[in-house]
Amino acid sequence: MGSGIFAVLDDIAALMDDVAVASKIATRKTAGILGDDLAVNAEKATGFLASRELPVLWGITKGSFINKLIIVPVALLLNVFFPVAIKFILILGGFYLAYEGVEKIMEYLFHRKDKHEEKGVEQKEQEPASVEKAKIRSAVSTDFILSVEIVVIALGTVLDKSLPIQILTVSVVAILATVGVYGIVALIVRMDDFGYRLIKRAANKGLLSKVGNGLVKLLPVIIRILAVVGTFALLLVSGGIFVHNIDYLHHFLLQLPMVAKEFLAGLIAGLIVWLFVVMAKKLIALVKK
Repeated sequence: MGSGIFAVLDDIAALMDDVAVASKIATRKTAGILGDDLAVNAEKATGFLASRELPVLWGITKGSFINKLIIVPVALLLNVFFPVAIKFILILGGFYLAYEGVEKIMEYLFHRKDKHEEKGVEQKEQEPASVEKAKIRSAVSTDFILSVEIVVIALGTVLDKSLPIQILTVSVVAILATVGVYGIVALIVRMDDFGYRLIKRAANKGLLSKVGNGLVKLLPVIIRILAVVGTFALLLVSGGIFVHNIDYLHHFLLQLPMVAKEFLAGLIAGLIVWLFVVMAKKLIALVKK
């Protein structure tokens, strides 16, 4: 009896060890998407009164948990009953991520001023509560797409493993992605508030005041850096999806470093989708006239 219990415990320990290794690999593979998720939600949760930042972030976090509660079982069921769908979902998601990355670049290069003016007008016209709900909905929608990619990429790293390892690994990555991303976002969005408290405590004098001022000034810089890193991460992640799932691209330009090949694949795919979307919008506008 005792030996049986120890055998079961040994099996559980071995399983958890395999899950830990697989989760580490899967988390590394999804790091690019997590970086973009972090950048998107840091931007979505800022710009409100200090008392409203955490409630907005909590609303986004709840939405993210619901997203993953839907996505994880669906992905696991698809893998069991229709595994070929996983590859297609990955590639379609890759096109979406590539488009998002290129759209951000084009927006920055050509429409930055228009976007800021448009955003300002929208916020003036809407009530604060409506702005909050709109930002939460927008963040949760983006999180859904990113969560699909996180779960599918995590699942892709353990396709050769047993079903229990697949279930546990994907679940662990999904939980870590949500808790990790939104925990860091919470720290980032409260950085300026903590800075103001330091300034107030130091009566705007001395070292504490300087640290507080530094934190206040650092917040927008961090968000801008995250936005840039997130954009490049989108292109790298999407390019990686194409290169590793499309044989022709995997063997194309072998002399190029893998990172350069992935970035180039993501950029070209994003440009193609972006041009298609732009032409479609112009066509729809012409039809409406």
